[in-house]
Amino acid sequence: MPYEPPPYLAELTLAQIAEQVAQRKLPPVEGWAPTQIGESHMRIAADGSWYHEGGLIRRPAMVRAFSGLLTRDEAGQHWLVTPFEKLSIEVDDAAFIAVDCVHKEGEIAFRLNTDELVVAGPDNALRVAGDPDTPAIYLHVRGSCEARLNRSTYAQLVELALEMSGDDLDSGLIVTSQGAIFSLSS
Repeated sequence: MPYEPPPYLAELTLAQIAEQVAQRKLPPVEGWAPTQIGESHMRIAADGSWYHEGGLIRRPAMVRAFSGLLTRDEAGQHWLVTPFEKLSIEVDDAAFIAVDCVHKEGEIAFRLNTDELVVAGPDNALRVAGDPDTPAIYLHVRGSCEARLNRSTYAQLVELALEMSGDDLDSGLIVTSQGAIFSLSS
């Protein structure tokens, strides 16, 4: 069955975004307790590219499949989890990259580099990191995995914050989604 990528975020209503989020059926990796632990020989680069034994994984379907098996433990180690094995995976920065965002009806939805849609809110918080020279914003995706906003998505979010803040910038740049308030200042 051929993969059909979802339409552009700007073309979707909030109800359509929510439907796409609900349709994504992810494996229940949190409930699995594999006994075999090993090394996947995989790496996710800071730009979101996936590598296996040093070679770029060129098939987007493989990346989407593997991304559904990702989890991260309390120590910050990322893992690919199946019912039978748990394989470590090296992640240079974040497991995902947020490549687009849209503000609809008070909610901010993000598209990840894996075509997954995530709506920011209490369960999917935005976190500011970095420093003034290299600022970074991260979106909680699931488990303890995060997506780093790429440059254009970061700029979209800042524009949105400027629109939401209007002339009142005393408390810094702020965005709201699903009733949660997120400061874009570190």
